[in-house]
Amino acid sequence: MTASLRLGPLLRHVGTSTATVWVETDAPCDVGIRVSGGGVRASRTLTVHGHHYAVCEIEDLPPGATLPYEVLLDGIRVWPETDPDDDLPPAVLRTLDEKAPTRLLYGSCRTPTEEGSTEEAERHGPDLLRATARRLAHEEVEGNLVLLLIGDQVYADELREPMRAFLRRVRERDRDGAPEDEVVHYDEYAELYRQAWSDPLVRRLLATVPTLMVFDDHDVRDDWNTSAAWRRSMDALPWWRTRVTSGLGAYWIYQHVGNLSPAARAEDPLWAALCEHRDRGTDAADTLDSFASRAHDDPSSYRWSHRYDVGGVRVLMLDTRCGRALGEGDPSDGSRSILGAEGHDWLDEHLTGGPEHVVVASTVPVLLPPAVQHLEAWNEAVCAGAWGRAARGPGERLRQALDLEHWGAFQYSFHRLSDAISEVARGERGPAPATVLILSGDVHFSYAARVRLRTGGEGGSRVTQLVSSALCNRLSPVMRRVAALSASAPFHLAGAIMSRAAGVRRPSLTWRPTGRPYFDNTIGEVDFDGRGAHARWYHCPEGENGAPPRIRSSLDL
Repeated sequence: MTASLRLGPLLRHVGTSTATVWVETDAPCDVGIRVSGGGVRASRTLTVHGHHYAVCEIEDLPPGATLPYEVLLDGIRVWPETDPDDDLPPAVLRTLDEKAPTRLLYGSCRTPTEEGSTEEAERHGPDLLRATARRLAHEEVEGNLVLLLIGDQVYADELREPMRAFLRRVRERDRDGAPEDEVVHYDEYAELYRQAWSDPLVRRLLATVPTLMVFDDHDVRDDWNTSAAWRRSMDALPWWRTRVTSGLGAYWIYQHVGNLSPAARAEDPLWAALCEHRDRGTDAADTLDSFASRAHDDPSSYRWSHRYDVGGVRVLMLDTRCGRALGEGDPSDGSRSILGAEGHDWLDEHLTGGPEHVVVASTVPVLLPPAVQHLEAWNEAVCAGAWGRAARGPGERLRQALDLEHWGAFQYSFHRLSDAISEVARGERGPAPATVLILSGDVHFSYAARVRLRTGGEGGSRVTQLVSSALCNRLSPVMRRVAALSASAPFHLAGAIMSRAAGVRRPSLTWRPTGRPYFDNTIGEVDFDGRGAHARWYHCPEGENGAPPRIRSSLDL
C-alpha cells in the first residue's frame, strides 16, 4: 500500500539551526524532508489508535535562511502538490536570525468554514487564518515570523455539519452514551483536526510559518475546569473519562509535541515511550491514554506551558486550563489557582528581566473590562463563603451560567501574576525589558489595555495587554451589546462596590482600554525591532471575504 498525507505538513518549533516538521499519514511509512541544498532527513511513523504520525527533526541548518522543502513518503515526493492554478509561493521553512526583527502573529477561536459558503460567512465571519495565508503569499517576509495559536484551535463541542455527518457514519448505537453533537473518541478528534487544518490556504500557512499552540476550553469542552463543582458534575457522566482522555491525548499529538525543541522532546518521557512503540512496530494507544488520564487526574504530573526565545523576545505560552487547582476554600491561600502551584513556580522561573521584550501568552485575558473583572472577583469570593453558606450555591450557578472563569475569577493567581509583572517592569527580576506584553484571546472581541503599576513607582517597562479574538467565530449581535455594556462606567462602579463588599483586595496594577472593542474577526500582529514594538490588528471588511486582510487599527507599544 502506498502511503499518502492525511494532514500536514505543519512547520512547528524552529531554532537558528533546527526545524520540526509534523505530518500525519494514512499508512505506516518512512517520512522524509528534503531541504533545498541538503539531503533527506527521514523519520519512521509512529502509530496511535490506528493513526500514523511523524515528527521530523531537521538539524544543521544555516541561521536566518529561507529554504524550500519537500515531503517524501517512502521516497516518493507527495508535497508540495502540483496545481497549475496554485499561485502560492514555494513552500519554505525559515530558520531564526537572532539579530533580525521579529513578528508575532497571534489569535484564537477558529471554526473552520467552507471557502465561498455565504451561509457560514454570515454566521462565523471571514476566516482570518485563510486571509493571512493570502496576505503572506504576496508579501516578502523579512526577519523572524512566528504564529501563536492561543486556544480553541478546534471546537470539540460545537460541530459543523461535516463533523456531525462523520459521527453518524462511524458511531455504533449508544457508543458509551456519548452526546450526538460532540466528539468523544480519539478517532473523532483525529477527524476534527483533519477538517480544521485541511483547507489549502490554511495548510500552506501552517506549512511555512513556525507555529506554537496551547489549548483552551473548547479543545476539550466548553468551560473545562471552571470550578470543582463543574468538574464533579462532568466526572459523573459515563462518557467523560473517555472524552477528556481522548482530548488530552489528541492535543499532545496534534498540538503539543510540535511546541517542543528537539532537546526538550528528547527529555520528554512520553515521547521516549512512543518511540519505543515505534521501534517495536506496535500501536501506542494504551501508553498515550494512560498518560492523558493521569494528566487529568493529577495536573502536576505534566507541564503544558512552554517557553520560546526568538531574537530579543521571550514568549511564555501558559496552560490556564489543565493545570488549574480547584480548591473551594479561601481564595487567597492558593488552593484555587488558574495555573496550579507548579505552573506558578514555572512562570516565576521564566518571567524575568533580561530579554528586550517579554510576552506572556494567556488563552484567557488577564485584564477584562473592569466591570467583568470585578464581577468575577466578587463571584469567587461569594462561592468561597464571603456572603455566607446560603449564597455559595447561587454563586456557583452564576459562575457557570456566565462563564466567570478568567484570571479575575482566580484572585490568588491574578495577584501573583500582577505582582510578578510589576517586579519585572521595575527591574526587580533582572534588567527591565522595553515591553511586557500580555497576549490573549477567548472573548471573541479585540481590544488593548494600557497598564500602570499601582505601587512602588513607575517601572522601566511599558506594560500592555493585547487581545485578538476570534480568528473565525464572531459574536452574535446580542452578545456584542452585552460585551459593550460591560465596559460602561456605571457597570464599572457597580462592580467595584460589589467586589469591595465581598472583601476583594485591590491589585498592584491598574489598566484602561485604548479605544472601543472590536467585535468582528481579527488576527493580531506585534512587530519587535530593537527596543521598539508596534501592534496591529488585521480584519476583512464586509464584502471582502476572499481578499487579503487589511489593517484595522495599530498601536505603538
